[in-house]
Amino acid sequence: MAFPVRVATAALLTLWLVSPLSAQQPPASATPPAASPRLTIAELRTLAEAQLAIAVVLDSSGAQLAQVRNKTVQAQAEMQATRRTLVAAALSKKGMSVDEFDRQRYLVSTNIAMRFQFDSIVARLTGQALPGTVVAGPAVIALPAGLVGVAVGYVAANYLDTPGKVGLLAMARTEAGVALQHAGFMARALDNLQTLQMHAGHVLHAMDPTTMPSATAPGKGYGVKRALEGVVTYSELAVATVGASTNVKAHTIHIIAATQSTSKRADQVIVIARKIQSATTVAAAASLVGQLTSLCNELLAGIDLNADGKIGWGDGEGGLQQAQDHMNLLLAGEKKP
Repeated sequence: MAFPVRVATAALLTLWLVSPLSAQQPPASATPPAASPRLTIAELRTLAEAQLAIAVVLDSSGAQLAQVRNKTVQAQAEMQATRRTLVAAALSKKGMSVDEFDRQRYLVSTNIAMRFQFDSIVARLTGQALPGTVVAGPAVIALPAGLVGVAVGYVAANYLDTPGKVGLLAMARTEAGVALQHAGFMARALDNLQTLQMHAGHVLHAMDPTTMPSATAPGKGYGVKRALEGVVTYSELAVATVGASTNVKAHTIHIIAATQSTSKRADQVIVIARKIQSATTVAAAASLVGQLTSLCNELLAGIDLNADGKIGWGDGEGGLQQAQDHMNLLLAGEKKP
């Protein structure tokens, strides 16, 4: 869904609306400050409603643009102008300009916690499933030959005892997403100790179900910690197996490093979630929510510790995204049987 720096026309806005949030770039007129502001739940809901309203306009006008009788240059220009007017009008009804809509969408695209909140609102408004909540069936991936391929496959493709038999890395990402989602839910209940502690329990369950057993808690019941341990175990096995290529060894070391730093953050998440659960005042619990949300975000995205403008796999920076990136590089660089 990569899109240009600024949405200046409805045609470009169409591309923007159907592209993934994570690929968006900062609008030229709306680059957020270093400490990016957060949108409130009410603002996120308004943004979601605005997006859905625009989608209706684009769907309707898109059908007209595609009609044969409207294929002349003049007709296309007139209909594009009408589309821009309708988009602006739809936004105006929500009290927003195109620039403000652009700015808020960028903020959502660059903050995983807000993205989960935004997606959950869209899911409720549309009745559609929340993005990322369905784990696909066993993946079909071309793996290296022999025992190396078996070990890599457990991490990248399918494992024996995960729900849906998905790979361990995918399972870690799914459970970390659940933890982040429920940390995000806590931000809307900072005045309710019971709700904060309930979601802290959900975060704990996603991290390690043995710390918070529950038959009704959200997630897959596998746990980030267990999945990460499996990633490290089988990655180390792949490196140590006779016949492992230089490509496998190089990228697997990167995968292990990113996974181990993620595991340390998972331990911190567990400690903070437990503190929230044991808090005796809402103020004490609420004061920890921001830290918990940041750590849950870092499980997935990693963190730029040395402030060089990028997140690497080593030096404690790597998260699950960096582990996945290097698994993709491993699979792409390996000679297939």
